[in-house]
Amino acid sequence: MKYLLIFILFSVKILNAQNTAVDSLVKAVKLEKRDTAKLRIYKELVGQSSNVDIALSLKYAKEAVALAEKTNNAEWKPVFYEAQGRNHANMVELDSAMAFFDKASAGYKAINNTRGEATTKFKIAWVYKRKGEVDKALNYDLAALKLMELLDDKRGICDAMSRVADDLMRMDKLKESKSYIEKAIAICEKYNLESEYYFVYMQAGDLAINSGEFINSLKYYDLAKAEALKAPDDLAQLSDVGNARGNALKKLKRYAEALKEYSSALASARKVNYQNAVSACLANLGEVNMIIGNYEEALKYQLETIKLMEAGEEFTNLTENYLHISNTYEKLGNLSKALEFQKKALDSRNKAASIESDAAMAKMLTQYETEKKEARIEDQERQIHQQQIVQWLGLGFLILLIGFIIFGFITFRNSRRKSNLIASKNAENELLLKEIHHRVKNNLEIVSSLLSLQSAQIDDDSIKDAMMESQNRVKSIGIVHQKLYQGTNLGAIEMKDYFINLSESILDSFGAEDRITLEFAMDSLDIDIDTAVPIGLIVNELLTNTIKYAFPHSEKGKVLIKLEKSSTGILRLEVTDNGIGKSGVIQGTGFGGQLISLLTRQLNGTMKESNNNGTQVIFDFAQLKSA
Repeated sequence: MKYLLIFILFSVKILNAQNTAVDSLVKAVKLEKRDTAKLRIYKELVGQSSNVDIALSLKYAKEAVALAEKTNNAEWKPVFYEAQGRNHANMVELDSAMAFFDKASAGYKAINNTRGEATTKFKIAWVYKRKGEVDKALNYDLAALKLMELLDDKRGICDAMSRVADDLMRMDKLKESKSYIEKAIAICEKYNLESEYYFVYMQAGDLAINSGEFINSLKYYDLAKAEALKAPDDLAQLSDVGNARGNALKKLKRYAEALKEYSSALASARKVNYQNAVSACLANLGEVNMIIGNYEEALKYQLETIKLMEAGEEFTNLTENYLHISNTYEKLGNLSKALEFQKKALDSRNKAASIESDAAMAKMLTQYETEKKEARIEDQERQIHQQQIVQWLGLGFLILLIGFIIFGFITFRNSRRKSNLIASKNAENELLLKEIHHRVKNNLEIVSSLLSLQSAQIDDDSIKDAMMESQNRVKSIGIVHQKLYQGTNLGAIEMKDYFINLSESILDSFGAEDRITLEFAMDSLDIDIDTAVPIGLIVNELLTNTIKYAFPHSEKGKVLIKLEKSSTGILRLEVTDNGIGKSGVIQGTGFGGQLISLLTRQLNGTMKESNNNGTQVIFDFAQLKSA
């Protein structure tokens, strides 16, 4: 609390200094009579005021745009279009931001300002990332990188490589992302680009946290924070790095420290009206409070996050956040509110799907009309070509040879066009398949939530247990579909990561995270979906049985899960615990045992059970599909 108070006092002191600078610049604008000189002052004013209040900076940017347009100053118009777009973007007004970035890009191109074109492409890419269209963002960032390389601008090249690394990370291409961020850091160090250290360290931290290297991510964020403190008047940077450090601490389960970081970052973001950071900090505060059981506090932040998302019409993300609020209300025992937000989640999902369908339909209609026009042009070209052959046939062998060359070129062009069309169709099919897996996962998640709500109203413990086991079975299938749409291979999933997610979900449902230790003695292994789902259900049943019966009286224990594939194609699954070692792979209702037997036969497998200082169950599955 003492450190937070010091930070607030420090921020107030900074803001007072910034306000003084802004006031001085406002007076200078009013006193200056020359238009060009006034525009130079406006540039400084827009930059300084963005550290005080982004809405205020937007106001001055609009004034500067009006003056530049009134005087038709081609040099300054794109500068302030870009500045106005940046302020709209930071206030999550994405459509307005894109409109001004497009105007800035055209203005820079008209006056051959290559660097201005590149920086505007950076900002357009940022908007596409915010909209979830990472592939488009990557195209713009790569184009900006080429322009910076053309200028031999080391600072710009470093910035571009850091942004490309972020795009690749969001596309789950972690190896390629690491290559780009390492190049960016090397350029930074070679040319001592002090202004870029903050950004490359932030990106390196983001990559580390996405790669599961949480300690390394915190080290990089600490380096970024040290750079940000060199310019303490930039509260936007301080809020970004504070939120990032909170994420690393959250992953390390240092929840109290994470809450302090998020709260401090939120305070900075609110001081400068930095809505992107405000939204991120609120969501993270809600998540951490939910994890540690502060449900009332979590709900407060979650509701504020939803309010911002509804205002920004972020329908895709609304679905997941409505489900979070439903779960919080369920924890608080308010079942009517939980059901209300379940319904909102369904409505939001359908609305997002409708928007996506409309966009897809518009794209297909445009493509259809374009193809018709191209076919008509191609037909006309063919007719002209045939007429030319008839007219010039008398010229002999030379004209005939030219005709063959033209025919070959047309054939090659048509072949290439067909190849491009096939590639486009394949990409669309892959996107549709990912969307199917995404929606199946969302539907299964809703089914799981409804089972949870239903069980909360049942008093019979045996029925409650059966409902929870059914909920876990649904979750095990849902995780498979989640891994499929998040991964790059739509036909297979990586089993070690799947087992980790599945096991954590089961332990959480029984509240056994602190007393059951899990070990996964296996390497990365990709398995096709038809095999992965039954194996996941088998592991779900075995782990559920172990938690319920192997460690009575809430004793602590260890469970080992091992999966490996032999050179002959045999897949061996081993699940071992150090519990009391009772015989019979499944106790209780008997349904779990029947399910395991059925799934084992389905996979053409065999099962062996042994009891020695615990229970060990071994399955051998033959004739597996290739992943």
